[in-house]
Amino acid sequence: MSHELMTEPLWTGDYYNEGSGKEGLDKLKEECGVFGVYRHPDAASLSYYGLHALQHRGEESAGMCVSDGTQFNYHRGMGLVKEVFTKDLMQTLTGDISIGHVRYSTSGDSKLTNAQPLVFKYRDGDLAVATNGNIVNAPTIRRELEQSGSIFQTTSDTEVIAHLIARSPKGLVEAAKDAFQRIVGGYAFLIMTNDKLLVASDPHGLRPLTMGKLGDAYLFASETCALETIGAELIRDIQPGELLVLDADGLHEDRFDDHKHRKALCAMEYIYFARPDSDMNGANQHAARKRMGSRMAIESFVDADLVTGVPDSSISAAIGYAEQTGIPYEMGMIKNKYTGRTFIQPSQELREQGVKMKLSAVRRVVEGKRVVMIDDSIVRGTTSRRIVNMLRDAGATEVHVRITSPPFKNPCFYGIDTPDSRELIASSLSVEEICREINADSLAFLSPDGLIASIQGDNQDDYKGGLCLACFDNDYPTRLDFDGEEKFGCSC
Repeated sequence: MSHELMTEPLWTGDYYNEGSGKEGLDKLKEECGVFGVYRHPDAASLSYYGLHALQHRGEESAGMCVSDGTQFNYHRGMGLVKEVFTKDLMQTLTGDISIGHVRYSTSGDSKLTNAQPLVFKYRDGDLAVATNGNIVNAPTIRRELEQSGSIFQTTSDTEVIAHLIARSPKGLVEAAKDAFQRIVGGYAFLIMTNDKLLVASDPHGLRPLTMGKLGDAYLFASETCALETIGAELIRDIQPGELLVLDADGLHEDRFDDHKHRKALCAMEYIYFARPDSDMNGANQHAARKRMGSRMAIESFVDADLVTGVPDSSISAAIGYAEQTGIPYEMGMIKNKYTGRTFIQPSQELREQGVKMKLSAVRRVVEGKRVVMIDDSIVRGTTSRRIVNMLRDAGATEVHVRITSPPFKNPCFYGIDTPDSRELIASSLSVEEICREINADSLAFLSPDGLIASIQGDNQDDYKGGLCLACFDNDYPTRLDFDGEEKFGCSC
């Protein structure tokens, strides 16, 4: 992921996720969640509960592959974890090694053939692959492989890694190292054979991946909340460029990238994606989001009668804003938890009702009040406008919008589903123009420095993380280190 790798024009189609093209997208979507188990007799059950805890990271499909040491037992399906895995089905998934996946597609169609883990037969037996993230140079590698005879079964970028491993004359571990050195992107990989589990993070650690233990078993998850759900002990984060190999001889720590980059975790993990009870780089998400709200109040105070957050991701920040200002926090909006997945809505008129299906304003709370509405981001602006108008319709006399992230100006090429830059409202309009567009009385965004300080918290000297801000600021499109020492020109 060096500067020279990003010099090829982006409009050639050689990079995945150049604007998702998904109709009606007005909320950022992460790629996926992964969960792995090595040497536990209830590997499938642990994976089920782990995937359930990661459901917020992907609702399109779910899958699991389990090995009993000699063969794979696996199942994938479209829908939620609880819909895909029935009680009877779970009894067929026997074994003590497992990888699981929940998917939201940013590259590859939303269909069963692209559901993960992807499972293959190759010269040394069975191979299963699950990933969170994007391989941005996958189209180029795919063309090369197809020209030399490879036949792809899916449109997912993840399949590229399986072909690179299968075509190599080397053993699994060395073949995997070579494959990871060829690909560019932000990713967390779990790769399983009948008796091995490989775990890898991209050279900058853009996608989260953690390791835990339950008894003698090792577990791996996109977020710590999944480890907490099953009672596992958190050991540590997987480091950038690290490759872990688990086999009959135990756990082996290795690397496929010798450059020890400082971790540059995607900023949106802190702002929106991760569950508030998850920890990343030692920072708790709820605490970090509260600090974002507090910093927002310091940077952009406005006098009002109440503060409310757009549920669920902005509630922590709204509490922080309220505590900093002394303005009461109130539940001005309610989220309907039973709307389910609404990927298909048959008409524009019904799409317009989508926000009302998912959110309702509490009239008795907001009526006659000046409201500060806290949200985590503005993408296209349509949802923000609908929420502001919903509060006004419920009787709010003023609606002041405060966003606990910088303006989202650039599409992401590393595993977040975003529209192209033409649809990102902040890429073409000023803050004042966006304010008028969403019908707010005032609008302010958290500064990049305020975001960094909020994530670091009180342990600035000890904090070992880093942050990718590529989607926010063209002045430093990707900031790999909090002190700004290491930067690279990203595809934004």
